[in-house]
Amino acid sequence: MTAIFAEDRFDITPRLTVRAGVRYTRFDGAIRESAVSPRAGAALRIGSNLVLRASFTDVYQPPPLMTVGGPVLDFAVQQGFGFLPLRGERDRSLELSAGTTAAGWNLAVSGFRNHARNFFDHDVLGNSNIFFPLTIDQVRIRALEASAQSPLLAQLVRVHFAYSHQTVQGQGGVSGGLTDFSPPSDERFFLDHDQRNTLSAGGALQLPRGSWVSANMAYGSGFLNGDGPQHLPGHTSFDAAAGTTLGAFMIKLSVMNVTNSRYLIDNSNTFGGTHYNEPRSVMMQLEYQFRY
Repeated sequence: MTAIFAEDRFDITPRLTVRAGVRYTRFDGAIRESAVSPRAGAALRIGSNLVLRASFTDVYQPPPLMTVGGPVLDFAVQQGFGFLPLRGERDRSLELSAGTTAAGWNLAVSGFRNHARNFFDHDVLGNSNIFFPLTIDQVRIRALEASAQSPLLAQLVRVHFAYSHQTVQGQGGVSGGLTDFSPPSDERFFLDHDQRNTLSAGGALQLPRGSWVSANMAYGSGFLNGDGPQHLPGHTSFDAAAGTTLGAFMIKLSVMNVTNSRYLIDNSNTFGGTHYNEPRSVMMQLEYQFRY
């Protein structure tokens, strides 16, 4: 792979900055292809603490160099599959965001839309643990995200919050890699990556003598149930940690999945079968700071 790129920054005004560039990529492997990828972004400061940002990005990802042959390919053919040449993925993304600081809080909201061609994924061959890469003709990813982080409240506590609403939809057939050559559907379908809502919230408490405790809650609304369109039930987990400093030593205790909740994460073959979340785990960490 050979790539040439150029980019520059332009300060249009003291409050408006624009970045722009272009990248040319030439790939020569099992196939030969080239791509010209432009990108541009702008940041506008309004007032003393509000920043608006917008960006357009065109990205080319070269395909993997590995291919299939010999007995493995023969086995795939016996299962009714073939293996088409893999082409590079091309992503075009548009993102808009705003960030501000209010009373010491850092607040941000953003939205993006990504349209991909030859989207890289993978699938399992029959009832085996052999995975093959593939590309999906078109994939559309859309998301809205928001986050907040507090200052040090009462000289003791910091809290944080992050939320994302996202959809991941494909359209068309398999354009490369492992395929059974079935005709593509004109309708959009949800990919196994699709999980509509995720939420993370938590905080950290500062204690005397360099000690601290923290906790975090993570919620997910559930990935795709099999081939969908239904989704698995939502799930919530809690993590906690505590630490202290003793001279040159730092001791940390972490507890993951405090409530020992059990839930199904996914049952899609592209993830290699059925998976549940990890049970409660307790970890101890000891660090020593050398003087040099």
